[in-house]
Amino acid sequence: MSESQSDEVDLVARACNGDQSACATIVQRYTGVLYNQAYRMLGDTFEAEDAVQEVFLRAFRSLQSYDPSRRLVTWLLTICSNYCIDRLRRRRFKWLTLEDVAFWLPGVQPGPERSVLQRAEQEIVQRALQRLPENYRGVAILRFWHDLSYEEIGSVLGLTEATVKTRLHRARKLLQEALAAEEDLWNTEGMTS
Repeated sequence: MSESQSDEVDLVARACNGDQSACATIVQRYTGVLYNQAYRMLGDTFEAEDAVQEVFLRAFRSLQSYDPSRRLVTWLLTICSNYCIDRLRRRRFKWLTLEDVAFWLPGVQPGPERSVLQRAEQEIVQRALQRLPENYRGVAILRFWHDLSYEEIGSVLGLTEATVKTRLHRARKLLQEALAAEEDLWNTEGMTS
């Protein structure tokens, strides 16, 4: 067991015993990654914030069932993914907007033209991502944005490694097709404007 996993096990044990500072540390440490996952899956800042709160509530209620052989972040992402999938099933399809998300490094400010192009590119990628079927979207988000291994993705989504690889391959192909179509549309509109 690595030092970070040992730290996680200790943190969970302290949280199970009612240590509020351990609970606060868990929330502080994992809010960002859970929010990112929820936002990418749900596409709405308010829904993502609600999802993160619900994930922590569910996690703290079932903290006794945490398996110390798994990374805590993987367990939390599993709860988050399942919650978001349930939310998606209960609502209509909704487009993602990126107005609330900044992708630049601190202190690096592109010029106005580059900012407009970056935002347009980000919106194109988000639209393509949202067009993916739900089962491919989750795999793509966990791989490309959270950089999880195939094994970790399988653990989060309850899939075999082979299924993860297959879905990821199909997701890449669908994303390439969607991005190519967006590029064609962009070029056509740009030429007629």
